[in-house]
Amino acid sequence: MSNYEAQNGASSKRKSTFACWKTSTTRLRYEPLPTSNLAEGIVGWDSQDDNAMPFNFPQRDKWTWVGLLSAMTLLTPFASSILSPAITTLDKEFNNDNAIVGSMTVSIYLLGYVVGPVIIAPLSEIYGRKPVLTAANAFFCVWQIGCALAPNIETLVISRFFSGVGGAGCLTLGGVIVGDLFRPDQRGLGIGVWNLGPLLVASSVVTILIQVLTKETSHRALIHRKTILLRRELGQSSLRSCYEDSNRQSTSRVLLTGLIRPLKMLVLSPIVFLLSLYIAFVFGVVYLLYTTIPTVFEETYGFDVNLTGLVYLSLGLGNILGWIANDGRFEPEMRLTTSIYFGAFLPVTLFWYGWSAATATHWSSTLLSLIPYGFGIMGLFLPITTYLVDSYPMYSASAIAANIILRSTVGAFLPLAGPPLYDSLGLGWGNSLLGFICVALIPLPIVFQKFGARLRKSERFKL
Repeated sequence: MSNYEAQNGASSKRKSTFACWKTSTTRLRYEPLPTSNLAEGIVGWDSQDDNAMPFNFPQRDKWTWVGLLSAMTLLTPFASSILSPAITTLDKEFNNDNAIVGSMTVSIYLLGYVVGPVIIAPLSEIYGRKPVLTAANAFFCVWQIGCALAPNIETLVISRFFSGVGGAGCLTLGGVIVGDLFRPDQRGLGIGVWNLGPLLVASSVVTILIQVLTKETSHRALIHRKTILLRRELGQSSLRSCYEDSNRQSTSRVLLTGLIRPLKMLVLSPIVFLLSLYIAFVFGVVYLLYTTIPTVFEETYGFDVNLTGLVYLSLGLGNILGWIANDGRFEPEMRLTTSIYFGAFLPVTLFWYGWSAATATHWSSTLLSLIPYGFGIMGLFLPITTYLVDSYPMYSASAIAANIILRSTVGAFLPLAGPPLYDSLGLGWGNSLLGFICVALIPLPIVFQKFGARLRKSERFKL
């Protein structure tokens, strides 16, 4: 049985029970929600308008979720790169003269991003999004305190790693929760607002607000809870959720399957692997650029550490411009088509930034050169993330987790290759090499825009 068939029902009987999501290159449509049929022992939604169904939550509740996710999703990646401008100062404070160790204080956080999704995604599919996300956010906050109080660079590296594990919560579940809350035709805007990150507030406050102000969104977890409740109330132990057959399996078995699923999708699904590889390289280059900015602007242009920190805002400005380029909307049929245009902006930065820095062109040119990359990366990330959620609706957390695992692995190790790369080729040709790779990757979204549905239907592994 193909993965597509497994998610959407392998027989007519299961198709009447499960919500069947179908994608094509031109549109996305969906069938009615699965409703309860207690006579056959199936527990589902009470009706198409069931208020407990996240699609039917009040708009206020939906946008509260998105706003809080947006705030936390700004803070956790911000924590990943916040040390970049201060690497030189950090090395002096801890008497570190090893450039790789200095870079490691930044990149180790991303190794936490590799480990976190492997745990967070399957737990969210079993116990629900909200409790797992709250626990991950709290874990992040605790280890941030460890970073602040670290007496040496070893403690800082360890604290940064565990901060990354917890910080992966919103990255792993943000797009998934938006997918839980919004139907496909509204999902692009929701994911766009989530990624904008318009609020900057203390992460511990956001963690508390998520716990207090929001409701569970996982369709699977909500119906599982409803099934358990009805088993008790009606005395029918044979009742099962309309979304899965795993109610009869042990929790340890379900958890083990969930832990393996993101890695299985990453290895066996060409859609997940290749699109994740594209995003992984793009994000890896961002962190590589982060490590070069202090050297370029402090040594070449004489900036102090405070001014250097402001340079990073040019990438953020590019992110915002990328989000508003299409009024913050990404319709299903546009998601991968638009990516090819945004992808063309990435090599612009790498050629422009590399040669501006190498020839010591005026600092304004080098500063402005970073904007196209921020613009392009947002235009890639939004539609590709939404596409993965749409392609694997029942296992979207695992699909996003697979994406983050590969992305974070590359993001952690690619910056470590920066010093030898630039020592050998210089800033000009070193960045140009990365630019040529970006050029080669530009057509990839179009391949999946044309052949993605066919590939998904042909997948033979079972999730």
